[in-house]
Amino acid sequence: MFDTLILGGGSAGCVLAARLSEDAPVNVCLVEAGRDISARTMPDAIRSRYPGRAYLDTRNIWQALKARMSMSAALRRYEQARLLGGGSAINALMANRGSPADYDEWEALGAQGWNWQTCLPYFRKLETDCDFSGPLHGNDGPLRIQRARWVRVSPFVRAVLGALAESGHSMHDDQNGLWEDGTFIGSIAVSAKGERIPTSVCYLDDAVRARSNLTIRTGDVVERILFDGKRAIGARIVRDDGTHHDVHALRVIVSAGAIHSPALLMRSGIGPADELAALGVDVRADRPGVGRNLMEHPSIAVSTFLPRAARTPFRDEHHEQAIVRFSSGLPDTVRGDMHGAILSRSGWHSVGYRLGTIFFWVNKSYSRGRVTLASKNAFDEPDVDFAMLSDARDLERLKLALRFGAGVLASASMKAHCDVIFPSSYSPRVAAVAVPGTWNAVQRGMLSALLDIAGPLRGGLVRSVVTQGASIDELLGDDEAMSSFVMRNVGGTWHPSGTCRMGSSNDPHAVTDSHGAVYGVDGLYVCDASLMPSIPCANTNVPTIMIAERVADGLRGRSPDQRAISAQPLDYSP
Repeated sequence: MFDTLILGGGSAGCVLAARLSEDAPVNVCLVEAGRDISARTMPDAIRSRYPGRAYLDTRNIWQALKARMSMSAALRRYEQARLLGGGSAINALMANRGSPADYDEWEALGAQGWNWQTCLPYFRKLETDCDFSGPLHGNDGPLRIQRARWVRVSPFVRAVLGALAESGHSMHDDQNGLWEDGTFIGSIAVSAKGERIPTSVCYLDDAVRARSNLTIRTGDVVERILFDGKRAIGARIVRDDGTHHDVHALRVIVSAGAIHSPALLMRSGIGPADELAALGVDVRADRPGVGRNLMEHPSIAVSTFLPRAARTPFRDEHHEQAIVRFSSGLPDTVRGDMHGAILSRSGWHSVGYRLGTIFFWVNKSYSRGRVTLASKNAFDEPDVDFAMLSDARDLERLKLALRFGAGVLASASMKAHCDVIFPSSYSPRVAAVAVPGTWNAVQRGMLSALLDIAGPLRGGLVRSVVTQGASIDELLGDDEAMSSFVMRNVGGTWHPSGTCRMGSSNDPHAVTDSHGAVYGVDGLYVCDASLMPSIPCANTNVPTIMIAERVADGLRGRSPDQRAISAQPLDYSP
């Protein structure tokens, strides 16, 4: 019998395990389906500050998980981490928070007490910012944050920043400072050695792992939550051969991520009653919001072949070196609603090394999708439909992003740093070719050599091999063709969220209260990105860690350090 059982050892689960086990009398058990990743056992691909290979290793992800991005797209693999540390072990290392208005919006949507002023102390608590201090920053948290030094920024990225400055997008120092449009050197989370620090390392360090009141179990798949009447009392762990064993606890926290947390709740009888009954699941609580409100940041990109002088001299350096934040100006959108990551290279391999990219996503998306159960079998992945671009504002803004990116790369000051400019995306074809292997290596090597020597034929080569017939000029000249291209090629950013959202007790589509407690049952909580009522204008890892810090304090009956909140409200705006 444990006091607290945490189901899922991703970014949030590791934070919860570390914080809740600080109280010595409280026995905590953390259960993770994937393998353990510690400071000593991290493979080189995960340890590296260039994260391009970590998510391609099938040992790190749920191999059978697929998703539909838009109504015009086929099902495709959707990489979600399956190892201790979760997304923080395979993501792009970006450590940004989003807009203060994001968190005020959470409160307006029914998450009582969640607003910028109450979230800021937890953003400060989780970080050690090596470059900035003051009321917006922390200096003694587990997550070490810094920015790339200018000397290590690639020639291509420098040129893009210069072109953006010429068009009025001025450069600012701190991506996590005042919320304003412009360009920034990206904030990343790395150790003092420049290595990745997943939450399984920076929160579950050796000292934490040595606690006698903390048990970490990896390689365990949770079939369902166990109940005594309406009270959660533990979980059933199931093996491939169908055998199982039960783990009991006084309190259960689901932290399996925005796709697998709602699936686990539904397998346990919490969700839309009619759908669960149709699958033969005994209904514990009729909560129609479980699995709904699925959010992502829809993405598209513009790329270019890099002349040799424009390529990064630091092959192992972090690639997402700078970002541009800008406002679409479309009706019913917020300030800073667009994000462009300026990439020094577009993949870990030889072809990616020759391509520079501005990878755009809609910072504040409005389309909503859904996660549904395919069956009650724990080894069957749920059905995932993001329904991206179902809100017309999202489609129009990705089209705007293509025009924006093409204009930047075609500017006169970019002439020495760009060759062929073309539309791009992280398509299933691109993902398949990027997988390590002998045959893929041969194909990539041949294409790299051809790109280098093609000269005036390079545009035709890119169009026939890389973009499958699409050209940026044709898309810019034909709005219907552009709409079709974006609908077919829209990708995500691996930021699923919102499927067990916080809300008020009288909201039938809310799944939890503002403490993460699941409505309709007792002793059961959710804590991960699925709690988000709306998607923040940020890579979601740091906001997820913030949520876990705050939920942990709530479960421990603690309040944030009031010294972190100034006497005068911080509006975090220019």
